[in-house]
Amino acid sequence: MNLQNVTKWCRHFSEGRINVHDEQRAGRPSVISDALLQRTEEAIRANRRLKLKEMHQIIPKVSMTTLYEVVTVKLGYRKLCARWVPKMLTEEHKKKRLGFALDFLTRYAEAGDEFLDHIVTGDETWVYHHTPESKQQSMQWCHSNSP
Repeated sequence: MNLQNVTKWCRHFSEGRINVHDEQRAGRPSVISDALLQRTEEAIRANRRLKLKEMHQIIPKVSMTTLYEVVTVKLGYRKLCARWVPKMLTEEHKKKRLGFALDFLTRYAEAGDEFLDHIVTGDETWVYHHTPESKQQSMQWCHSNSP
């Protein structure tokens, strides 16, 4: 700090100032308000895959830079990519599989190795024509304190 700033701060403290932080002063008001925070939070909760461009169309009076600051800094969200989740079986499916396995074991005990030639295995998953999303398209907003 130069000598001029040191003398200025000494004068401020001798006049009774006790805090080194800036005080509120007149200037350009902040665009970020409680209403903007609430509106942005509602938009993200309605659609977690909302992109900043789409959010800018919902809230057009605010720049994309400000929206990015609101979402990431003020609200604490970050983007995460969707991942493939392994197929989870219900209790009913597990019971059916167990029943079929027991049936196969008893039939194998009766017929021997010839029985294995007649078993056709497969998955019951039906796959429709679907073009998967790219990693960028599958990203969604998630709060910073969520896992």
